[in-house]
Amino acid sequence: MTPFYQQAFAFLYEKGRLTYGKKFNLDEKDTLVIGRLIAWYIRDEPTATRHGMDLDKGILLSGPVGSGKTSLLSLMKFFNRTDQPLILKPCRDIAFEFQKDGFEVIRRYAAPSWHPSTAVPKIKSYCFDDLGTEQSLKHFGQECNIMAEIILSRYDHYIRHRMFTHFTTNLSADEIESIYGSRVRSRLREMCNLIAFPGDTPDKRK
Repeated sequence: MTPFYQQAFAFLYEKGRLTYGKKFNLDEKDTLVIGRLIAWYIRDEPTATRHGMDLDKGILLSGPVGSGKTSLLSLMKFFNRTDQPLILKPCRDIAFEFQKDGFEVIRRYAAPSWHPSTAVPKIKSYCFDDLGTEQSLKHFGQECNIMAEIILSRYDHYIRHRMFTHFTTNLSADEIESIYGSRVRSRLREMCNLIAFPGDTPDKRK
């Protein structure tokens, strides 16, 4: 690890303790995952390229329950050098919003907003947390795979405007395809860099 990344890890540890309390820790086994996340957020192209990452794609952070996915992505705001501030949104909350507000929710999370006096879109970079935990809820009897629709719509804006989208999930690639279909799996592959915790990563909440 270079001196810069050693300093970045120390900074992350400090911010993690301030944010989550004294129980927060950085496991040495997670060094590769954390280093890749930092490289993406500080736009370190040589390191990203060495790890097979594309800085023009978002992040799909996968791993077992309790591996620290949400906490780590939340802390990446302290490293962010993009012009798209990260907004963390649990997928379950979006499902409940669909039950209440209907198909307006797709536009709410899928489309950029436009300044009334310019043609420049205001891009929102979302991290959709715990993809796969949302339920197929109904709005006035109409059922919708809401996250699949949001992903497909954000893909269109990714192609047009390089709108970054990030995800955390416990699902495997096959499970994603089973729930959302092959089209969504293909779009996620094109939109995101896969960064994965090992399957034997312990639950850090215990």
